[in-house]
Amino acid sequence: MQTHEIRKRFLDHFVKAGHVEVPSASVILDDPNLLFVNAGMVQFVPYFLGQRTPPWKRAVSVQKCIRTPDIDEVGITTRHNTFFQMAGNFSFGDYFKEGAIEYAWTLLTNPVDQGGYGFDPERLWATVYLDDDEAFGLWQEIAGLPAERIQRRGMADNYWSMGIPGPCGPSSEIYYDRGPEYGVEGGPVANEDRYIEIWNLVFMQNERGEGTSKDDFEILGPLPRKNIDTGMGVERVACLLQGVDNVYETDLLRPVIDAVAARAPRGYGQGHHDDDVRYRIIADHSRTAAIIIGDGVSPGNDGRGYVLRRLLRRIIRSAKLLGVDDPIVGELMATVRDTMGPSYPELVNDFDRIQRIAVAEETAFNRTLASGSRLFEEAATATKASGATVLSGADAFTLHDTYGFPLELTLEMAAEAGLSVDEEGFRSLMAEQRARAKADAAARKQAHMDLSAYRELVDTGPTEFTGFDELVSEARILGIFVDGRRVPVVSHETSAESDNVELILDRTPFYAESGGQIADEGSITGTGASVSAKAAVTDVQKIAKTLWTHRVKVESGEFVEGDTVVAAVDPRWRHGATQGHSGTHMVHAALRQVLGPNAVQAGSLNRPGYLRFDFNWQGALTEEQRSQIEEVTNQAVEADYEVRSFTTELETAKAMGAMALFGESYPDEVRVVEIGGPFSLELCGGTHVRSSAQIGPVTILGEASVGSGVRRVEAYVGLDSYRHLAKERALMAGLASTLKVPSEEVPARVANLVERLRAAEKELDRMRLANAKAAAANAAAGAELIGKVRVVAQRMAAGMSAADLRTLAGDIRGKLGSDPAVVALIAAPGERSDGKSGGDNDTVPFVVAVNQAAQDLGLRANDLVKTLAAPVEGRGGGKADLAQGAGKGAAGIDAALAALRAEIDRS
Repeated sequence: MQTHEIRKRFLDHFVKAGHVEVPSASVILDDPNLLFVNAGMVQFVPYFLGQRTPPWKRAVSVQKCIRTPDIDEVGITTRHNTFFQMAGNFSFGDYFKEGAIEYAWTLLTNPVDQGGYGFDPERLWATVYLDDDEAFGLWQEIAGLPAERIQRRGMADNYWSMGIPGPCGPSSEIYYDRGPEYGVEGGPVANEDRYIEIWNLVFMQNERGEGTSKDDFEILGPLPRKNIDTGMGVERVACLLQGVDNVYETDLLRPVIDAVAARAPRGYGQGHHDDDVRYRIIADHSRTAAIIIGDGVSPGNDGRGYVLRRLLRRIIRSAKLLGVDDPIVGELMATVRDTMGPSYPELVNDFDRIQRIAVAEETAFNRTLASGSRLFEEAATATKASGATVLSGADAFTLHDTYGFPLELTLEMAAEAGLSVDEEGFRSLMAEQRARAKADAAARKQAHMDLSAYRELVDTGPTEFTGFDELVSEARILGIFVDGRRVPVVSHETSAESDNVELILDRTPFYAESGGQIADEGSITGTGASVSAKAAVTDVQKIAKTLWTHRVKVESGEFVEGDTVVAAVDPRWRHGATQGHSGTHMVHAALRQVLGPNAVQAGSLNRPGYLRFDFNWQGALTEEQRSQIEEVTNQAVEADYEVRSFTTELETAKAMGAMALFGESYPDEVRVVEIGGPFSLELCGGTHVRSSAQIGPVTILGEASVGSGVRRVEAYVGLDSYRHLAKERALMAGLASTLKVPSEEVPARVANLVERLRAAEKELDRMRLANAKAAAANAAAGAELIGKVRVVAQRMAAGMSAADLRTLAGDIRGKLGSDPAVVALIAAPGERSDGKSGGDNDTVPFVVAVNQAAQDLGLRANDLVKTLAAPVEGRGGGKADLAQGAGKGAAGIDAALAALRAEIDRS
């Protein structure tokens, strides 16, 4: 039975039993606790916790899931997958244990011609939680399982949660006995290779707290209602119904392996374990990468983008280790499309983008591998030659920082070379070199909140948004919250003590932050007896995508729940915001007109007078392309296109060619914004100008990379654009006056001056280096003898670079001959033209060079450089013959040189 048929039978079985089929959510959800969706029930968590009322009592889905902790185990065993499909049926306060067991048993054991899977009942086993006598009895009553085929297990095995605070409960698992050829008898407790788990029935009845393991967490109490959450592993069931040994032999993964085997000199399953592992890595990661890209992720250096980059790079390197040197990722993505397309048509519809992003990463990583692998081999050879078994953190850092090698790749290559890696040293250098990027908290302002306090208001229905038609609305206060706690009244005095006061209204003209458009600003004022009440609205967010919450600062009076108020958006703010948002649509349309349909939106932000637009594209734009994009945009502004919005069915909008944001989920009915007919047509819930001329001039400020395959355009619109151009004009006029040339000749004159300045700087550098080399000859002649070692330890001219010091150290070491010799050079920071230190010249560079004779005496440059570093508050590293570093304490230079001499003397 093919996997697509297995999925269909599951869905059909439960739809016939009164369940509503719910499509798979994206693997990316707005949950700060989860990198990717890792279980079938994740999209239903608010219903289990009682934060929202479910729209149905029964649901069924086949959810795309990704689990990343086991990436390193993929391929080594035949059970681990990063991507898998979890088929599940859910009950929200409807049926419980009896229904869950009966539905599962009938689907598994009913004959194929009756819609079931046709499993032999005699080969099925069940496990229950230790004290769950009810489930034990139901398995005997419903399925007729004998007591010896029902096993009790502890919390680690039969008590389920997501691994984080949230809903949980005891579970009952169903296992299939594959037969004595797979292991010993005794049921799941004896051997989980022979008895393979295929379905987990979770009796979701409690809420868990923090914990460190599967059986170490506090049960906070019961959920508002008892629920059912089950998960049937589609891949495992396919493995059994297709009669293969493992998931890599099934119809969705084996074709990828075969595609690689057709190109590789060594095949799969020929007795070479390491090769088989590589084949399985490629098969698993190819499928996962296609799904992740399809849901809107691009390769990057952190978060989901980093996971995707790591998966793609493991594919590429595994293929090379199998002997496939030519590009292969494009073919693998096509194979995944063909196998997975029947279940996930988005992989077919969006294939060009998916393949383009994957191939671009392959091209970039091939360059990385070519250069970085040579450096790794040199470092590994040097490490082994020194008798060490640990690759230094400095070498790992250089591979990462210079060649883009992720640490995991260095660890893999080191292990293959029989080495380990100084991971602590690597991470120390990483922390010193740059701070980790901070998460964009603004995009997740409500993500960590306990939404149960808002549940009653969410259940009463959505906030009525009036802002498309008016900027001032009369409304009623539905709820008041201070620091997440509902209160009946809030006053100016209360507000002064809290930064988190929220008013929830039944209707509002305020736009809540979403779709890249930041929230409106304005005021809420009282009416009638509360006319003195006034609050400034500083932010507006959505709760559960339906309820508007206004964050306010109460400036006078007090607000009482149930009061009638007037909500008013600042008209200047809204006008600027609509200019920015409509400008974003215009720039998007212009990008696609100039660059083609592959320039697809990857994110945006707009606020009054400003917009930024991220799009998928490889390589920087040319100056000509930037000019064309700006011109096309402003031509559309001048054309004064009508801006029209309307609502329609999602499929109708897509058929019209309306653009949607990748990775976003949309309701069945969507809002479409049309500017100038075919010029721009996008799904959008934001506010816009009434005609394109109201956007005003659009000035593109610049374009840059914000990640692999993602570029960013920034622009001013309206008056901000005019003010920017006025400043540019004033700057040009000032330069023309200073240089005493017409404005049109300024660029040529500036270029001439820059060239002359560079020539002068080169001449100064040449003269300084010549003087330094002369001093080096004198330094070599005046070397001091410390024990048996000739030592040159000197302060060099201020402002010398680390590169200059390396050159001089090598010259001096060469002039000292074959006797043991150590050269240590250090330079004070340089000075700016105003006589003050600053900029990049604030550091104190230093270099240590040691010849072979001194190394034979036990002296190492990478050891001595640390002695030199401490007094100048610096760090350093390198190899036995040459090491370098930098500090920031110039006052310690003399002490550093003295410490180095003392260290040599002790040696």
